[in-house]
Amino acid sequence: MNRNLTGRAAAPARQAKERACADCGAVSRRRQYAHLRGRYACEHCLLSDRKHQLGLANDPYELFAESLAEALDLRERETGLHSKRVAANTLFLARHFFREPGDLREVYWGSLLHDVGKIGVPDAILLKPDRLTADEWSIMQQHPRNGYAILKKLPQFSMAADIVLCHEERFDGSGYPAGLKGEEIPLPARLFAVIDTLDAMTFDRPYRKALPFDTAKAEIQRMAGSQFDPRAVAAFLQEEESLREMTLLEYPNE
Repeated sequence: MNRNLTGRAAAPARQAKERACADCGAVSRRRQYAHLRGRYACEHCLLSDRKHQLGLANDPYELFAESLAEALDLRERETGLHSKRVAANTLFLARHFFREPGDLREVYWGSLLHDVGKIGVPDAILLKPDRLTADEWSIMQQHPRNGYAILKKLPQFSMAADIVLCHEERFDGSGYPAGLKGEEIPLPARLFAVIDTLDAMTFDRPYRKALPFDTAKAEIQRMAGSQFDPRAVAAFLQEEESLREMTLLEYPNE
C-alpha cells in the first residue's frame, strides 16, 4: 500500500522498514507490514493472529481456501492479501451474532472466497481500466452465481456459498444478482459488505490512493439503511479500534 501514515504509528513503521516479521521472520518487499502493540509483523501473521483470537485454527480446507483466494487476488491485482484481510475482519463483526466455531469458520470461508466466481470472467473485462459496457457489466454480474455454483457442491461450504452468492446485494435492494432486500440477504453477507467497502476505501486502488479510515467510517455510517444493514454498521463501530489497526499496513520500501 502506497501511503504515508500519520500519528504515532507512522514513525515506528518507517523506522522498522528493514526489520523481519517478529513471528515468521519474513523480510519481503512484496508483503505489507505494520508496527502494532509493540511488535512488527507481516500481514500474513497479523491476519492469522486475528483468526486465532476467534478460535479458528488452520485445517486442510482453510489452507486450500486461503491459497485459492491469494491466487485470485494476484490475478485481479489486489493490494496485499485482500481476500484474507476482508475475511479476517468480517469475523470481528460476525462474533457479535454467531457463537459456534463452525459458523464463524464458514463466515471466514465465504468472505475469503467471495470473488471465486471471477475465475470465469475474462481478463479483458476483469482488468479493464475503463468503464464496462452494458454487455461486459452483464458478464461481470454473473460472478456471484458462478461462485455459488462452485461452492454449493461442498457440504462444508453451505453457509459460505450463500455469502458468495449474496455479497454484492445491497440492503435497499439495489444490488445484484437477485436484487435481494433487507433480511432477504443472509446476515454474513450483510456483514461482509461493510468490511469490503472499508477495505476498498482504505487500501490503494488503481484509480485512486487509499483514503483515511475516518473518511471510510463516515461514508459507511452515511450508507446505513441503504447500502448497509444498520446492525452491521453498529457492529463495525463497536470494532472500530481493531479495524482501524489494519489500515496501518504498508510496504517496507515505500
